[in-house]
Amino acid sequence: MILNIPLAWLQLARQRIRFLVALAGIAFVAVLMFMQIGFQDALYDSATQLHNNLEGDLFLISAQYKSLTSNQSFARAYLYQLMGYQSVESVSPLYVQFAKFKNPDNGLKYPVYVLGFDPIKSIFKFPNIQENLNLIRIPNIVLFDRDSRPEFGAIAKHFEEGKTVRVEIYTYTGFVGYKVKIGGLFHLGPSFGVDGNLIVSSSTFLRIFQDRSVQNIDIGLIKLKANANPEKVLADLSVQLPKDVKLITKRDFIALEKSYWSLRTPIGFVFNLMVLMGFVVGVIVVYQILYSNISTHLTEYATLKAMGFKNKYLLSVVFKQALILASLGYFPGFIISIGLYDISKNATKLPVIMSNDKAIIVLISAMLMCLTSAFLSTNKLRKVDPADIF
Repeated sequence: MILNIPLAWLQLARQRIRFLVALAGIAFVAVLMFMQIGFQDALYDSATQLHNNLEGDLFLISAQYKSLTSNQSFARAYLYQLMGYQSVESVSPLYVQFAKFKNPDNGLKYPVYVLGFDPIKSIFKFPNIQENLNLIRIPNIVLFDRDSRPEFGAIAKHFEEGKTVRVEIYTYTGFVGYKVKIGGLFHLGPSFGVDGNLIVSSSTFLRIFQDRSVQNIDIGLIKLKANANPEKVLADLSVQLPKDVKLITKRDFIALEKSYWSLRTPIGFVFNLMVLMGFVVGVIVVYQILYSNISTHLTEYATLKAMGFKNKYLLSVVFKQALILASLGYFPGFIISIGLYDISKNATKLPVIMSNDKAIIVLISAMLMCLTSAFLSTNKLRKVDPADIF
C-alpha cells in the first residue's frame, strides 16, 4: 500500500509540531476550497430553483432574455399560437417582476420577486401550491415564500399562529402601496439575485403592476402530450416563431441561467477566480512544507544516494509524503466544512449543501495540489550530489 512506507511517514512524524502545523495548513486550504465551491454551487442552484420547479417541457422566452431577474417581456399571442400544434397539450403564461415589500413590523421596504400565473391549474411543483389554488383565485390573496430572508418580517410565524397577515406591496414607480393578504406559504428560497418571493394570480399581479399589460408575458410554459418528442417539437415549432422570441427545453433554460451567472456577471468570475486562487495558495503552502522537510533531511537523502538508491526512490518518498499530507489534512477540513455549510445555510438561506461531488472534487484537488508541490520541491533533491554534502 502507498502509505505502508516507513521512511515517508517517519520523516513527517519526527517533528510533530511541524507535522501538525502542516496538516492544519492543508486543512485550512481544504476548507477554503470547500467554501468557495459550496457558495459557487449555491449560486447556480439558487438561481435555477424556480426553473426546476416549473411544470413545462418547453419554454418560450424573449430573444433578449438574459436571466430570470431581468424583465424581458413578449407578446402573449406568440404562446397561444402554439396551441394549434398537435403535440402541445397546454400552454401557460408566467408574469414575473420585482416589487417592494413593506415589512409590517418595522415599515421598511425590501425587494420581493412576484410570480403571477393563471390559477386554473398549478404551474409549480412546490408543495402546498395545489391546495392553495382556490385561495389565490380570490383577488389580493397571495402566497408567501416561507424561506425568504428574515428582513421581510415574521410573516410565516404570524401566519402559522393563525393571525391575519396583511402587507403592502409597492412598485418601483409608485408611492401608494397595494394591500394584499397572505393566504398561504410555500418553499422556494432566496438566491443571489432574489431575497424573497410571492406567488399571486395573474389578475392580482396586474393590479399590483398597473403599468403592465395582460398581453405582455415574461415566460411561456408549454406542456407536451405524453408521446411527444420534445426535441422534434422544438425543431418544428421554432421555424414558425418570429425572431424576437425563442423556444428552448428545460435543460437549456437552466443552462442559460447558469451561463448568465457564471460568464456575464462579476460574481461568477470572482468565484471561479477564488477557487483557482485557493488551489494556488495550497500549492504554495505544501511546497514550503515539503521543501523545508527536504532541506532538513538533505544529508540523509545524500547518504541514501551514496548507498546506491536511485533518484526514483528518493523522489517517491517525497511524493508519498505529499499524499500522506493530502489525506490527513483533507479529513479535518471536510469535517469543519460540514459545520460551516450548516452555519452558512442558516445565515443566508442559500442551498449551501455538502454533496459527494464536492467531497470528491476537493479530495482530488488536494491530491493534485500536494503532488504538484512535491514535483516543484524535489528539484533540489534531484540535483543533490553526495560528494558536495560530505
